Amino acid sequence: MIQALLGQKIDQTQTFLENGKRIPVTEVSVSDNVVVQVKTDTTDNYTAVQLGIGIKKKPIKARAGHAKKAGLETVPTLIREVAWIGDDELPKAGDGVPVESVFQPGDIVKVTGTSKGKGFAGGVKRYGFRGGPKTHGQSDRHRAPGSIGQGTTPGRVYKGKKMAGHMGVDTVTVRNLVVVDVDPENKKLYVLGLVPGHKKAAIVITKTGEQKKFVRLLSTKLKADEEAKKEAEQLAKEQEAEEAQSAKAEAAPTEVVEAAEEVITEDAVATPAETVTDATDSVKEEVPGAETATEEVSTETQEKAEEAEAK
Repeated sequence: MIQALLGQKIDQTQTFLENGKRIPVTEVSVSDNVVVQVKTDTTDNYTAVQLGIGIKKKPIKARAGHAKKAGLETVPTLIREVAWIGDDELPKAGDGVPVESVFQPGDIVKVTGTSKGKGFAGGVKRYGFRGGPKTHGQSDRHRAPGSIGQGTTPGRVYKGKKMAGHMGVDTVTVRNLVVVDVDPENKKLYVLGLVPGHKKAAIVITKTGEQKKFVRLLSTKLKADEEAKKEAEQLAKEQEAEEAQSAKAEAAPTEVVEAAEEVITEDAVATPAETVTDATDSVKEEVPGAETATEEVSTETQEKAEEAEAK
């Protein structure tokens, strides 16, 4: 797997650990890492991955052709080769490399970049010389470098002598830094400590180990607690819904049985008066003229009774 990524220094700030300690943090963007070329044992006698980052506005033809061969639409500003460790499947040219696949909180890294330019500087600022004496009339030797040679032998100044000169714009590596947080959504990396270079400078972050007693950020702890709280609330709501559904399922058969009993009772039980009336009505409906005959018989009976009373 890949042990390094190319990044862009965004800013330096501060934050707090879970134990309350305040630490300096450098924010690094690693969003544009893309595989430009893959080198294997069969073709190059070693295994490595060439990564690129950024967009070059006016690339030379060689760089443009190299990017076109990899299938890239733009030409990277910085291209660096990083080692490939392990027997995992190698990526293909044009693939992107996510930050969470390389770094995790607690990883120890080294950061390589180009230091800020300081211009022409003297020996005191450039190398930390202590300067000359301030007494015995040495009024113009306070920040002077002093003697630079050994006399007649060798009779010259050795090459590389520490003297005043241009300071900065050097390749600098800062070791034993710690990754305190990884943001996969925004593709950012947060490193404990300060890294070389100005803002928006390109740097190389290489993983060298893991910290045994790692303390996470306070913001990470609060975020994890909030997510755990939301999950607990969601689980409680789901349990309540399941309990309500089970209670409803248990109550449903009882209601059906009660409704069936009520229907049976209403159909089976009827009052005698209603039964006789229904029977009479049915007979009247079945025998046509029965109602008229009954009325005539009753009229004759009444007339005979009146005649008997008159006699």
